[in-house]
Amino acid sequence: MAVIGVVIAAGLAVGAAVMLLARRWPAVEAPRVAPATIGEEARRHPHAVQVMEEKAEPSTLTGLALTVAAVVVVCGGLGVGLLLFMVRRNLGFATWDLSAARYGADHATELSSRFLRDVSMLGGTAGILVIVGVTALVEHRRIPSRAALAFLAAVVVGQNLLANGIKVLVDRARPDLGQLTGFSGSSFPSGHSTAAAAVLAAVGLLVSRRRHPTTRAIIAGTAAGLAAAVATTRVLLGVHWLTDVMAGLALGWAWFALCSIAFGGRIMRFGAPVIVAESMAPGTAGPDPDPSAAPPSADAERAGQASDLPRP
Repeated sequence: MAVIGVVIAAGLAVGAAVMLLARRWPAVEAPRVAPATIGEEARRHPHAVQVMEEKAEPSTLTGLALTVAAVVVVCGGLGVGLLLFMVRRNLGFATWDLSAARYGADHATELSSRFLRDVSMLGGTAGILVIVGVTALVEHRRIPSRAALAFLAAVVVGQNLLANGIKVLVDRARPDLGQLTGFSGSSFPSGHSTAAAAVLAAVGLLVSRRRHPTTRAIIAGTAAGLAAAVATTRVLLGVHWLTDVMAGLALGWAWFALCSIAFGGRIMRFGAPVIVAESMAPGTAGPDPDPSAAPPSADAERAGQASDLPRP
């Protein structure tokens, strides 16, 4: 039972941390402001409209979310490199590798081993295909978008190629302390951890579209917590070192962030209120609009769905 407790504790700790960050992080989607209100403010502050035109073009990949994604990519890449350096020099987290592997072997029971293998399947090929297939079907029916499907496919295929490519280059031997499940390939980084981190984060991003901020935070925490739980099982099953799964998580989240940047122009429509303001600002929209006229529905739709994947 101690082994099961470690897995649950790791998942809850990481999930709670991510959920707390997601709850406290500033909103990244455009505010839902009525077009008439934006137009009135634009007429009162024409200089502000000019600044928005210069610095917040809706077609550019800008905004807080993409900045955060870029930081995650850099930190993830540096993290993998630093962990590999620790492995080569037996420094830092690498000094905990043997003790973590021994803990799993010493506390293994039939029940705990079955539990570990079941959770580990979430990062295996079969588990990933099921998760991705169900998500693609459900989300395409909820918010149809070929861009979302392409994003999901890029995350799945890319993380697999990246993890296996690094495995070949590093060629690290796996632990030999009572391995409790099957495996293939070399040890660094953990393929299950990479897949769980990248794919579950991508699934969480798609599922959280058009959700309440609290719901989005819960989804983000759940995705991160499950990835951490999968990574923990790989160590306790005796098929990966601690540094292998840490590198896998860093690599998976970095690849997810990179894909988010690549698809950011479609996933996150920043600057939507600027479109409305430009259409109603002096010098860009001609005379003041007729108060009895209906608001521009297309602009209002873009302002109200700033964080959704648009249909191609």
